[in-house]
Amino acid sequence: MPESVRILGIDPGSRFTGYAVIDAVGADIGVVAHGVLKLPQQRPVTERLKLLDGLLRELVDKHRPDELVVEEAFAGVNVRSALVLGQVRGVVIVAAGAACPVFEYSARAVKKAVVGYGQADKEQVVQMVTTLLRLPERPSQDAADALALTLCHMQSRRFAMRLEGAR
Repeated sequence: MPESVRILGIDPGSRFTGYAVIDAVGADIGVVAHGVLKLPQQRPVTERLKLLDGLLRELVDKHRPDELVVEEAFAGVNVRSALVLGQVRGVVIVAAGAACPVFEYSARAVKKAVVGYGQADKEQVVQMVTTLLRLPERPSQDAADALALTLCHMQSRRFAMRLEGAR
């Protein structure tokens, strides 16, 4: 019987955090849920982080993922934004990753896995995710990024399994 795994993908953001839940059984991938956790911009960062923590814990309780995949931090031009993103990633890893293993991929690796080009733009990612997962509607960019993370992780898992099988 093929291995079954439920993956929660998170595209962290201090105002909009994309999420996606997929089930994979062998070569079949089913989208369970996807969307965006919207955090109030007018609130202080600390309050947004607490709110995000609660929302992520609800997602985990509802969907019970086996693995979490999150986008790696990148060095941004704006130091303050990079620090806030680091805090958001920390909340994601603690809140959602407490129940399962955590995997990280760079934005470039995700784009290369999904679009075939590491410098693809956001619109290309949305289009490929919509096509590959046969979604009836185009997801928002943040949700598409989370879905792309799960697809990237599935490719990585399958490659690792093939390597293990060859040994």
